[in-house]
Amino acid sequence: MFKKILSFSIMLYSFIAFSKSPALSAEAQVSIFTCDRGEELYSTFGHTALRIQDPNNALDVVYNYGYFDFRTKNFYFKFVKGDLQYFMNVTSYDDFVFEYKLDRREVIEQTLNLTLAKKQELFDALNKSLLSDEKSYTYKFIDKNCTSMVVNKINGLFGAEKIQKVDDKSISYRTLLYPYFENYFWYKLGINIVFGAKTDQKAEKLFLPIELLNSLDKATINGKPFVSKKEIVVQGVTVRPEFSFFNSIYLICMILLILIIINKRILFKCYLFACGILGLFLSLVGLYSQHEELLWNYNALLFNPLFLLIPFVKENFLKKLNITLLVFLLIYCIIIVTKSHLIIMLPFIIANLYILMKLNGRNPLKLLSTIK
Repeated sequence: MFKKILSFSIMLYSFIAFSKSPALSAEAQVSIFTCDRGEELYSTFGHTALRIQDPNNALDVVYNYGYFDFRTKNFYFKFVKGDLQYFMNVTSYDDFVFEYKLDRREVIEQTLNLTLAKKQELFDALNKSLLSDEKSYTYKFIDKNCTSMVVNKINGLFGAEKIQKVDDKSISYRTLLYPYFENYFWYKLGINIVFGAKTDQKAEKLFLPIELLNSLDKATINGKPFVSKKEIVVQGVTVRPEFSFFNSIYLICMILLILIIINKRILFKCYLFACGILGLFLSLVGLYSQHEELLWNYNALLFNPLFLLIPFVKENFLKKLNITLLVFLLIYCIIIVTKSHLIIMLPFIIANLYILMKLNGRNPLKLLSTIK
């Protein structure tokens, strides 16, 4: 498949490079694909692509802003840092659709009500981007992705925001993502731990494929619907995972409860040390990454980097350290009490509070005997 895409792209690039973009005929159509989610984490939220077809010119291509290269040097560091380059590529319609048929992912096509002049302008702009630095862009989860790039291209034709978000803007970005993680607890937990304060802001930006689909359905041009036709081009089979105890918050609760019941000082210290490693990671990522979603991550107050000191300090200093950590935990509780992920983080809050108090010589609620 990759070789076919590469060969097709080279042929199209050559055509564009040595001649002007062909003049589209009156039969030309511009449409937007909204693709259903996939099983891989990077495809969890679906995908957006843009199709231009013109039977009179034997043209049927799909422009896709969702490409990245796993072979990029230091790929994972660049991804975490936020300077990984995504790029726009072009494939034939048949190849694009074939891939989604293989994955059994639904693809919905919305044909746009554009004049021939606007279609030509868009076609020229896309081809120009293919041969310039505009082909590549620095991926940002909310601000710059495959959906927002297509929205910007379409709105750029009119010099105004003809496509505007119509979905709920009163909820946070964090809450907006929750439906995508139903019965994917580990994904939900990871996202909520890694994401910082920005995702608690109101979700006012259009950045998800399904939001673009809904917005196009409501958009108008000169008083007419922006979408002239809507159809399903690939019938998908969405497999929703069934509930699993091992992929749920109940497993976390059970592990933490067992830890508390065993009541061993060495296990408590090992657990807090592991939390400290996670907190150090969150703190370093906040300093290193250019992803605004990872900045100002108050979860570092719960998984505090100071936990790393606990196994190594003497008892007289440990009590002072624990009091400091309890203050940080209290601050965290004040911050998170109004957040949507409070329930998910609650087991860690309770466990950390209990363990810190036990290490400090207290027996919360007198539930257990003296720490061993």
